[in-house]
Amino acid sequence: MNAGRSQFASRVLRLVSLIPPGRVATYGDLARLAGRPRAARAVGALMRAAPRDDLPYHRVVAAGGRLGGYGGREAFKRDLLRAEGVPVVGQRIRQFEQHRWKGQRKEGKGQKMGPTAASNVPAADAV
Repeated sequence: MNAGRSQFASRVLRLVSLIPPGRVATYGDLARLAGRPRAARAVGALMRAAPRDDLPYHRVVAAGGRLGGYGGREAFKRDLLRAEGVPVVGQRIRQFEQHRWKGQRKEGKGQKMGPTAASNVPAADAV
């Protein structure tokens, strides 16, 4: 694996670790936040490989709130999301935009959204 890909993978995995319970991000969201907005498929491939067992991969979904894959365990992914309060009907998240995480983090209860959590991720290399 070349260094650029390895750095991209590290950024994506760091971002996955930041997705809070009850929120989801798309493959494209993570690619954009990691500095490669056209690399949604690469994010999907990374999620398929699931190199770490301590990350909430179930919070990464397909475009438009579709659940996407989960290694043949899509019902388990649906159950995990529902347990976190994400409304899932069939293969789609209801009220998707309300549950979508775009890199923000809450500064505290009742406060506005602060700087992006993605700011803690090293900047992307030139593509």
